[in-house]
Amino acid sequence: MISLPDTDSEDELPPGWEERATDDGTVCYVNQQSKTSQWTHPRTGRSKRITGELPLGWEKYYDEQGKRFMFINKETQQRTNVDPRLAFAVEEPTQNVAQVRQRFDSCSTALQVLHGKDLHGRLALITGSNCGIGFETARSLAQHGCEIIFACRNRSSAEAAIERIAQERPAARARCRFAALDLSSLRSVQQFVREIKQSVNHIDYLILNAGVFALPYTKTVDGLETTFQVSHLSHFYLTLQLETLFDYKTRIVVLSSESHRFANLPVENLAVHHLSPPPEKYWSMMAYNNAKLCNVLFAQELAQRWKQRGISVFSVHPGNMVSTDISRNYWFYRLLFAIVRPFTKSLQQAAATSIYCATAKELTGLSGLYFNNCFFCEPSKLSRSATLQQQLWQVSEHLLTELLEQEEH
Repeated sequence: MISLPDTDSEDELPPGWEERATDDGTVCYVNQQSKTSQWTHPRTGRSKRITGELPLGWEKYYDEQGKRFMFINKETQQRTNVDPRLAFAVEEPTQNVAQVRQRFDSCSTALQVLHGKDLHGRLALITGSNCGIGFETARSLAQHGCEIIFACRNRSSAEAAIERIAQERPAARARCRFAALDLSSLRSVQQFVREIKQSVNHIDYLILNAGVFALPYTKTVDGLETTFQVSHLSHFYLTLQLETLFDYKTRIVVLSSESHRFANLPVENLAVHHLSPPPEKYWSMMAYNNAKLCNVLFAQELAQRWKQRGISVFSVHPGNMVSTDISRNYWFYRLLFAIVRPFTKSLQQAAATSIYCATAKELTGLSGLYFNNCFFCEPSKLSRSATLQQQLWQVSEHLLTELLEQEEH
């Protein structure tokens, strides 16, 4: 328990702390000394929310130069980035997932989830956004004013995707840009992070969408099995390297799958050979299942580690056998996906859960949850193992350290 200075007012903030308000009215508490944030008052442990209209004479506007929302008093011309309603914030009950009402389901589309939302001033970084579910996610967010970084390996494919969005909404062209990212190379991740940090000072939505499926046994340039590195390790590395661009307004969404329930990773003594197996122990379907389990484990552990910073982390299942390019690597799966296509989600429906987790106001203050069909779903027992979550984190960290040291020599 942190020892705080005495004060006559229980509600008075300790030195070094300040209040801020999110766009949906939730009050966040920021410690300027430790650069951490939390949703509860550092003294009372209770949360607050601002409600109602702005005080008479005040208006809210978006500052294009500063890339943030500001408030102006029309009478005095006073300008501030602090919501004047903070002075009238009221306490609210502790948020928990049981209080969240289900508003959407498996039939809901991404654009239905975003109906009525204005995302101007927000920035989303989406891996694998040139096609499939990633493209629909980017397209839907861009149509509502969000700036999009297309983090993709193939420039021509990403630029073609941006052009498709611009044909529908010409104004969106200026909000979309390509940044080269090859998740099969840690060096590419490093170069990507350097580029992003030079041009961006804050990320609102990090959507880890990219992945591979049904690959024949291949190794990356870093010497690891491709499914494991592309779907987990490079995303793990990317997220940690971008950490300085996240704050209490950031949401991180990790695309997993219900396939994580069929994984076979050991609870004890997890090692690299379990995650990146040799050719004789490789089966493409199990490699995919294990990678999807890694996604849930990573999201759960990250949520725990960044809880005090107020960053929300969610893992999601977009839908079963959605028709995308992910099945392109093996004729049997291409045939199977084609057969079931009339009975599975559309790409718009598949993108809905990712977008819901990134933008839904009712999820403010929640983290570490797994979603399916735009609603909380209990993940597998294996994914809820704190021991396995921590082991995966440690093995991933150790592996990165080892590989990056090898590159330097």
